[in-house]
Amino acid sequence: MIENNMIPDDFLSLASVQAAEEDALLNRQNVVGVALGTKWSGGRDTGEKAITVLVDTKMPHEMLREDDLVPSTLAGVPTDVQEVGVLQAGRSIAAPKANGSPSVLDDVPSPALSRPDELARQQVGPFTLAKRFRPAFGGLSVGHFKITAGTYGTAVYDATALPGKPAKYYILSNNHVLANSNAAAIGDPILQPGPFDGGVVPTDVIARLSRFVPIKFIAAGQPVPLNFVDAAIAEGQFHDLDRRIFWVGDLKGTNVAPAVGTVVQKTGRTTNWTTGRITNINATVDVNYGGGRVARFAQQLLTTDMSAGGDSGSLVADLSENAVGLLFAGSPVVTVINRITLVEATLGIRVHP
Repeated sequence: MIENNMIPDDFLSLASVQAAEEDALLNRQNVVGVALGTKWSGGRDTGEKAITVLVDTKMPHEMLREDDLVPSTLAGVPTDVQEVGVLQAGRSIAAPKANGSPSVLDDVPSPALSRPDELARQQVGPFTLAKRFRPAFGGLSVGHFKITAGTYGTAVYDATALPGKPAKYYILSNNHVLANSNAAAIGDPILQPGPFDGGVVPTDVIARLSRFVPIKFIAAGQPVPLNFVDAAIAEGQFHDLDRRIFWVGDLKGTNVAPAVGTVVQKTGRTTNWTTGRITNINATVDVNYGGGRVARFAQQLLTTDMSAGGDSGSLVADLSENAVGLLFAGSPVVTVINRITLVEATLGIRVHP
């Protein structure tokens, strides 16, 4: 554990049960994650706190071995089995979509323009964020020169440089976007737009890989290592990088303890501006990176589906423009987010002055 997990008081007793039962649950057939949330019934949130067990496919009880069944309660705490499909990072790149695909919550207002020259989201075509911009800003296509494309989250500073005038400025995104899932070398070129969207060396080099948190993959016969973030930064020039996130604006702070039910927003390369709700906290999930590689991540946030391939690296904020996390994986059902406090701690950065 890197830091206090900031679990709300009303979930603390459930977190203790989760910690005791998690490994056994993750060893069951089809289970891809365990988290804290609320119980759903008939498509409705009952509001009853529960331990959520995520499965790739729900199967009839008669098709499962007895020791693969998820009990209805654990130490008196209700369980809730949710089918989420396979959780993937670096999903197959998708063609850019209109704003609101895959989802914009009905009760969330359209974003205010963060700058006078910014177009309303209804006026922006689906390919806008896949184009080249200088200065570049959050939400745009970006990527290591050997990948397809991901999303520029925001621009950040070294934590040690504040207060004061930072000497360096970085793009924040995922390891699998900026560091090619551990395969990159420090100093490698980062392109904006990403290669899939036409970015080439040297014309579109906007930054150089500065540092990344290595992803530890599961190896047969070895203890399962825990990851907390899929994150990296690349150093660029001040005049080329903007902290602003399109349709979100400049971040005003960090939300260190986002709660179940919190409405969040992001702008990403593929689905542009979308919103969702946090459905689960303190999630431990197994994420597929392709090529048979799977990595286990702890202390994650889960939201309703708000992303697609190419949105990896998007900065997720609440509706008060406080940073919540860094989007890195998902399925057609859920989106998986690294908590921003863990991203800042592991990379030694700050996302706002």
